[in-house]
Amino acid sequence: MDFSLELPSGPLADAVLATVRASEVPSLAHHSVRSFLFAELLAAHEGCLEDAAYDRDLLFAATVLHDLGVGSLAPGEARFEVEGADLAADLLRRHQVPEPDIDRVWEAIALHTSPGIAERRGLLSYLTREGIGIDFGRRAEIVAGWEKEIHAAYPRLAMARSLVDAIVERAARSDAAAPRYSLGGELLRERRTDGVTSLERAATASPWGE
Repeated sequence: MDFSLELPSGPLADAVLATVRASEVPSLAHHSVRSFLFAELLAAHEGCLEDAAYDRDLLFAATVLHDLGVGSLAPGEARFEVEGADLAADLLRRHQVPEPDIDRVWEAIALHTSPGIAERRGLLSYLTREGIGIDFGRRAEIVAGWEKEIHAAYPRLAMARSLVDAIVERAARSDAAAPRYSLGGELLRERRTDGVTSLERAATASPWGE
């Protein structure tokens, strides 16, 4: 299949990348870009590129902005997924993205840690969650021909540990940021109880490592 590491361009895509690079540590910014590339490879693998619901620019926005809620722009007053979705929506709105498309991106980001729900909320939510999941080693065989090149361009830099650090730090700021059974709440509980989380253990055991 034809594939390249060239990212979308234009005012919106440039703003998406600039926002992430300015507000997230490099390991998380790299994770976000890899998630887009893996999601795009998954879309090609499953024959979705010609689907009427497939929109490369929206997929770029949803995947690359999905962790804004653990960056410096997020106050830690609500679940990181929701704060990230709100920040992404504000950015898209400033670039005159139509409201129905903003809502799709908001939903994809807000649900990216919700297995069994995101996959049933349309192609954008599905590809966003699965692209992120591939970066944690799920369905690794789909991207086996490209993962080395992608990782060379966007190194992991102990991504899992730095992501958990950021999620836990924000979850500890308020009860609303770490409701029971949310990812933030569970990671905070695991860190306090065991010192290491199940997410970190799973990432270390994955094909890519942390």
